[in-house]
Amino acid sequence: MLPEPTDVHLRKAEMADVKSIHRLINDGAAKDEMLARSLSDIYEKLRDFHVCERDGRVVGCCGLHVVWDNIAEIRSLMVEAGSRRAGLGALLVERCLAEGRKLGINRIFVLTYIPRYFEKHGFRQTSKENLPHKVWTECVKCPKFPDCGETAMIMEE
Repeated sequence: MLPEPTDVHLRKAEMADVKSIHRLINDGAAKDEMLARSLSDIYEKLRDFHVCERDGRVVGCCGLHVVWDNIAEIRSLMVEAGSRRAGLGALLVERCLAEGRKLGINRIFVLTYIPRYFEKHGFRQTSKENLPHKVWTECVKCPKFPDCGETAMIMEE
């Protein structure tokens, strides 16, 4: 696991973080870096999220969403532009992977526009058809469905 820089604090998200998480995700979505999320979706899945805080401000977020028996999804990874290239995204991904292991989940997938980033973390490309049908319940609600352009990747331990 990467050491946490001294000027940041990684932790589970709290209610007070919802609007910051929403801002981060939707700023990224506006730049076509990820898919947008509604406030209600973030509230419903708040327990999935980890945040990275710097100087009392949320500058990054990432969620681990349990999908089924032994599979989960890393979703909504975003670090604000001014805090990128400092390894905060990697710390957030590692925190989610560690949480997955702690829960006994041995398959974690991601749907991403940046597959090379996740390859560095041990994910490999897979077909979306290899993912559980439960994933598609969210996909069909997406305004970009069926041509979102995301790459499916999986890590199996």
